[in-house]
Amino acid sequence: MDSKVENEVEPDAGTPAQTAAALASDDAALARRRAVMRRTKMLIALLFVLLAIGAGRTVISRMQSSRALETGTTERAVQYVKVATPRISDTGQLLVLPGTLQGSVQSPIAARASGYLKRWYKDIGSRVEKGELLAEIETPEIDQQLTQAVAAREQAASSLGLAKSTVERWEALRKKDAVSQQELDERRSADAQARANLAAADANVERLRQLEGFKRVVAPFAGVITKRNVDVGDLIDAGGGNARALFTLTQSDQLRVYVNVPQTYAQLVKPGQTVTVTQSELASQKFQGKVARTGASIDAATRTMQVEIAMSNKDGALLPGAYVQVELPLQASQGMLIAANTLMIRGDGISVAVVDANGRVKLAPVKIGRNLGDSVEVLGGVNASDRLVLNPSDSLADGDQVAIAPSSGKAGAKGGAIGDSKPDAPAKKAS
Repeated sequence: MDSKVENEVEPDAGTPAQTAAALASDDAALARRRAVMRRTKMLIALLFVLLAIGAGRTVISRMQSSRALETGTTERAVQYVKVATPRISDTGQLLVLPGTLQGSVQSPIAARASGYLKRWYKDIGSRVEKGELLAEIETPEIDQQLTQAVAAREQAASSLGLAKSTVERWEALRKKDAVSQQELDERRSADAQARANLAAADANVERLRQLEGFKRVVAPFAGVITKRNVDVGDLIDAGGGNARALFTLTQSDQLRVYVNVPQTYAQLVKPGQTVTVTQSELASQKFQGKVARTGASIDAATRTMQVEIAMSNKDGALLPGAYVQVELPLQASQGMLIAANTLMIRGDGISVAVVDANGRVKLAPVKIGRNLGDSVEVLGGVNASDRLVLNPSDSLADGDQVAIAPSSGKAGAKGGAIGDSKPDAPAKKAS
């Protein structure tokens, strides 16, 4: 290239100074061209490096995505479960049952004598003592029957006097052999009949007098009149049964409650147990009572045992007929309890899913005892060390591989589980 420059300069050769200036200018231009070429090569090299880096990052990103997808698929393929272990029931249970308050003595007061109501003296809400007059009944028919019975009694007494004197005369005649023995026996028989007739007449008079005494309706015991079903002038039919009761009398200072205890708890209820009675309208008050007696048998129709509870009501805070809740404290059964949400109810019966040490599921059939709400009592099929799956899915089968989820800190959180969690405490109340 220098030779070419020289050839180009020679035709125009001038002074030495001019020649040197021209050469310097050519060298500067050449240097600039070389610098431009170097920068161009560097830019091209840099571009190739950047392209290579971008391609590498794309490959790395794709590899990372593939690994993340593979890891996520593997994790999702693992079936995580939360488990709970059984425990022994060491606390008592409170059995709550509905009941209706009744007076310790409660009776409808009916009339024994037929007639018309003349007057009533006590209305609803009245407190009465034993023997206190409640009402009076007019009984004209009974009055007439009594008068007739008294007259019949007088006739019987008169006949008896005649028969007695006749027997005395005929016995005297018999001693003189003036009459036969047969005639004397007939007179003695007539005397006996007259005595019997007089006794029957006396009994009839006494019956009607007692019946007439029922015109006065009195209280058979001390209590409160809770119903009055008649008014002055009403026709009163004698007797009970379908006859209308005049009053309903209730002894309210002592109350009783009948509750029906399910067969499952019947063996745990004993006479003398203290119970608590509550009424929703009196939410702040609790009343104490005792189990007076039990039916000591199970009703075959309802599978329950009737229990009578006696309680005092001296202050009258409770009203007969009110709906109440009776809380029966029951002793601990020392049975094994499991969480209710571990049960699997299928066509072949009730079972639980037990996770072994290798993470394998085994479906174990169980026999259920008492239902305590959040927990149930099992009578067999599981051990205290078994790990039971909580909320098992319908697809869970015998032999499935599962993993116990780590504790998430929130029971029942979506996507989380509780590892080796204990079942909830037994319910304190059961209905």
